[in-house]
Order: sequence, then C-alpha cells, then structure tokens
Amino acid sequence: MTTTSTSVWTDLVGQEPVVETLRSAVASASGEGRSMTHAWLFTGPPGSGRSNAALAFAAALQCELGGCGQCHSCTTARAGSHPDITVITTEGLTIGVDGIREYVRASSLRPALGRWQVLIVEDADRLTDPAAAALLKAIEEPSRHTVWMLCAPAADDVMITLRSRSRSVVLRTPGTEAIARLLVERDGIEPAMAQAVAAASQGHIGRARGLARDADARERRRAILSIPLSIRGLGHCMSAAQRVSDEATARAAAFCDAADERELADIRQAWGVEERGRRPAGYAGAVATLEKEQKRRRTRLTRDAIDGVLLDLLSFCRDVLTVQCTNGAALVNADVAGDIHEIARMWTPESTIGAIDAIVDCRAALTANAAPLLALERMMIGLRR
Repeated sequence: MTTTSTSVWTDLVGQEPVVETLRSAVASASGEGRSMTHAWLFTGPPGSGRSNAALAFAAALQCELGGCGQCHSCTTARAGSHPDITVITTEGLTIGVDGIREYVRASSLRPALGRWQVLIVEDADRLTDPAAAALLKAIEEPSRHTVWMLCAPAADDVMITLRSRSRSVVLRTPGTEAIARLLVERDGIEPAMAQAVAAASQGHIGRARGLARDADARERRRAILSIPLSIRGLGHCMSAAQRVSDEATARAAAFCDAADERELADIRQAWGVEERGRRPAGYAGAVATLEKEQKRRRTRLTRDAIDGVLLDLLSFCRDVLTVQCTNGAALVNADVAGDIHEIARMWTPESTIGAIDAIVDCRAALTANAAPLLALERMMIGLRR
C-alpha cells in the first residue's frame, strides 16, 4: 500500500517493510487479521527512527482510518498531547523501578478517548533490573486495551524475558538519498546541503536535520574532523582531549543548568518551602534524590556529547581507510576530502585500523564508566601517527 504525503508513516524514511508490518497490525487490531499483539520491541541503529516508528504506530492504532495524519487523534499524537499515548523516557542513566510501577498502574486504566492505552518506553535498554521485572509482570498479564512499545538499539540490550514476550520490529539505517529527499521535500533544505548533511549524518535523520539548520553544529563537526591532522605531539593530544571534554561538559551544562534550577523551584513549591523558611520533614531527602537524578542526567548528556565526537572521528577514519584500500568509493565526509586524502598519505592502512581501534576502545571505556578525560587522552595518543 502506498503511503500518502499526509500519513503518519511519512517520516519513516527507508522503512517500507516496517511500515507494512505495522499497517497490517493496525488492520488486525480493527478485526481484519491476527498480527496485532500487546507488546512490541522496536530496535535499530541510532537515528533509524525507533521512537518515531512507535509513535506513528500508536497514532495509527488510535486513528479510525489507520493513520490518516489529519484527524484529531493523529495530530494530538504527533504533538505529544494524546491522553492515551504515554512516552516514558529518562534524562538520566537509568529508568528506575518506582517510575515504572506508576506507569504499570496507569496502564491498567481504560483509554480516556482513544481505543488503546499505549505506553512507549523510549530507552528500554536503560531499565534497571527491578524496573524491567516490574514491567515484565504488566506484559505477562496485559490489560485488554493496553499496548506496550519498547525501543532499544538492539534486542540484546533488553532483558531476555521482556524481548521473548514482545514482537520484534527491526529498523534499518536509512539511505543517504532517502534522507536527502526528506529534507528537501519536508523541510525545504537546499538539495546540495541536504545531500551533504545526509551523508555526514550516517543515516541519522535527526542529526542530518540538525546539521542542515544549525551553522554552529556544522562548524563543530568540521572542528572535530580536523583533530587527526592537528595532533602531532603528546601536548597536542592532551590539549585536544581537554577541548573535547570541556565542550561536551559545556553543552550538557547549557541544558542542565536551566533544567536543574527549574526542577528545584518546582520541588520547593510542591513542598511549600520559602527561601529562608523552615524545611518540612522529608524535604531534604526529596532534594537529595532530585540532585542525584540531576547529576545522572548531566553525566549522561556529557557522555552523549563525547560519543557524538567519537562517531564523527570513526567516520573520518573509515573514509581514510576507504581512500587507502579502494579507488573512487564515496566518502561519508566528502566536504573534508582534502584532509582525508592528506591523512591517507601520512598513515598506513595498519595505522588507520589502529586509530579506529583507539576510538572503539574509548567508547567501550566510557560505557564502563571510565573517567572521560583519561579515556579521551588515551584515544588521542592512539590517533597520533
């Protein structure tokens, strides 16, 4: 079935098999088949649109026309204001059991307006073991009108008992041409710009759109890609690592500082606390819990910013290896082709692979909670050739 320009499925770029699967489930939910189930697991690489697919599916389930994109259900779902579609996410490192228990209780309620009570867990890979266990009980004993949708990079990132009880939907990395076409047709981006940022995004639609709209983001990316040429001695390695760490910390702070202040004001208001007034019993504990969550959020956003740098450097090294080992293959970072060819002459294929290994090791170290600056310093030394 052909997707119309107004359909809820329009933004699922390059995911035709997924769209057909979800369309079939929507039809089944209306009594036209048996492909609907109460638990789904959306997996795919970053930028593939896991959450977008889940939201589109949720909207289509609520829509009487199966996802027309124009009705009240579709527009409120897209705006995030549909009363029967709940998106569960976290700005911290984990999703804890207390919050999940609240959502599990809410999931048993009948829909307020729509036909289903839909709960989307955006980062199911961040569920703690107790949280996953609490969610498992809800999935094993579902309410008749409840649908759970879990999103994660890979099935192995989710507790085995959860994924064994969920229907799997695997998204693929969208192609460069498909992303560029979306940017031109939907966002009005100039074709040459759309093509360049689509290639640079490595299949990440949101990042492609961000690069197209934000000149500062494009400049940050070019500065990152200049790192391999800039590090000659040990001092350059230390300086480059410090710069990446400082910029990641600053980017996290730009969001977290305002959010922290707003949340602290909210909790003061909730507890009726004045600036110099008495503190009720329990208030100090509530503030301590809030501050712990805020610290986790800041840590996560800082690491996410560093990981974006590492992915850019990986794509640069991939291009270097492409130049060294093939002839005329397309480059991800074609806008810095001169730097890529210069590095390709300076490095051997073996040293390029060594640089790739250094970046991969840095990502693994950060995942294992290594000190970011130390991990970056070690990586930069690995990039020095």
